[in-house]
Amino acid sequence: MRALSLLLVLVSVLATALFVVLGFMCSQLWLLGLIWSAPTMGVGLWDLIQKQHSILRNYPLLGHLRFFFESIRPEMVQYFVETDEAGRPYNRTQRTAVYERAKNEEDVKPFGTELNVYDIEYEYISHSIAPKPKQDHHFTVTVGNEQCSKPYEASILNISAMSFGALSPNALLALNEGAKMGGFYHDTGEGGVSDYHMRPGGDLVWEVGTGYFGCRRDDGKFDPELFKDTAMIDQIKMVEIKVSQGAKAGHGGVLPGSKVDAEIARVRHIPVGKDCVSPAYHTAFSTPIELLEFVAQLRELSGGKPAGFKLCIGRPYEFLAVCKAMRTTEIYPDFIVIDGAEGGTGAGPIEFLDHMGVPLTEGLIFAQNTLVGMGVRDHIRLAASGKIATAFSIAQRMAMGADWCNAARAFMFSVGCIQAERCHTNTCPVGVATQNSALFRGIDVPTKARRVMHYHCNTLEALAEVTAAAGLMHPHEFSPLHIARRISATDVRPYAELYDFLEPGELLEDPPPARWRKWLSSASPDTFDRIC
Repeated sequence: MRALSLLLVLVSVLATALFVVLGFMCSQLWLLGLIWSAPTMGVGLWDLIQKQHSILRNYPLLGHLRFFFESIRPEMVQYFVETDEAGRPYNRTQRTAVYERAKNEEDVKPFGTELNVYDIEYEYISHSIAPKPKQDHHFTVTVGNEQCSKPYEASILNISAMSFGALSPNALLALNEGAKMGGFYHDTGEGGVSDYHMRPGGDLVWEVGTGYFGCRRDDGKFDPELFKDTAMIDQIKMVEIKVSQGAKAGHGGVLPGSKVDAEIARVRHIPVGKDCVSPAYHTAFSTPIELLEFVAQLRELSGGKPAGFKLCIGRPYEFLAVCKAMRTTEIYPDFIVIDGAEGGTGAGPIEFLDHMGVPLTEGLIFAQNTLVGMGVRDHIRLAASGKIATAFSIAQRMAMGADWCNAARAFMFSVGCIQAERCHTNTCPVGVATQNSALFRGIDVPTKARRVMHYHCNTLEALAEVTAAAGLMHPHEFSPLHIARRISATDVRPYAELYDFLEPGELLEDPPPARWRKWLSSASPDTFDRIC
């Protein structure tokens, strides 16, 4: 192979020399030859002397084939190698279901399931031999406790947080227009409330992150007056504090100054052309009590709209400390969104994507148990976010305690995402996750908005059918008894047997359940630190 590489370089050098000589005899012949030989010679000689790539230094010219095939490997695997069920993070079956529902096409499959129902971790819904009549699919939940003066009627499936800057203008316009048409909300993400979120008129949940974009002072601290000016807009229905996210729990971020154009700078209230830093932590609060006081402040500044926070569960005693602070202050967030570590719209280091944060199943069940056991669940709505795509995933999370679900990547699929996994490169081939106008022009907003609406509608229609088949009238009736998981070749158990579910106030008993004692004794409403 090395000999062949060197031979190709030698041939290109000799050919170039030959065509130069021939140039004195026939100008057309030498020009045509040089068009091929001169660039080849230049690349080959450069490969031999450059020091960055060993494979090119040892195998000039031919070594480039390795980089070419590596560049198209993801597409080759996705289109020709992987099975319908093998892809990650979303397999072809899941993506196809979203595409078909978004296009309002028939989404049924013939000839039975392709899943191996005897595989460990296979899950299913226990149906009823006495199904109920299918209900209207417009399932909603009222968000807002007794401390909230403007409760909001939310759909049980909504668009999760994705910022302007991460998503293109046309993608955001399509998502918000679809949300307006379908009667569900659109989370702004932490990048601020942009014109593209506002223009179609769909309901918004304003996510306030550690950078306080859209409501920050010049020093990066929270600005109450700026927040109030935007939060009072009627289109904004709820306010969500982003404590952490599943994709990169406990990690901040930097938007390079080269990407901070005038429009992004205006939306985020940051200088044009300077690095935009999202810290890993909040400066508006540093203790559990201060977090709840910040929730109450945002609720008041927004005119009484529901206010809550989103987090990926990490250390158990920290969430317990927040619940202790609720009992101490009697301040209750209107809602809490639990983001699973399998969430993935935010790009992050592989260590954070693969090994940081609690997955949604364990995180949601822990949060549900903590709120119930501490006697505060009746004041708070609980939402789930992380790899929600089908009616089964919604039913599954509601069985664990969720009142509603948010989805990000599934709605990205509905506007055309093909899972190219170039979200952070500004080269998204379908124009969803890019600020390159030559790429996002490919998104026809009216067409994609209808697909967003259809995906939402058809998924909830499927949920209505699943709910009726389980003998229930509303998805909120799903319980840990309704979802079963195979844990061995011969053993299948419902969630009610796989997980412990606490009774109301059980963590307030003396003594509390044994498994929780150490966590409870380590939690204080005055600090996120472990106290013992």
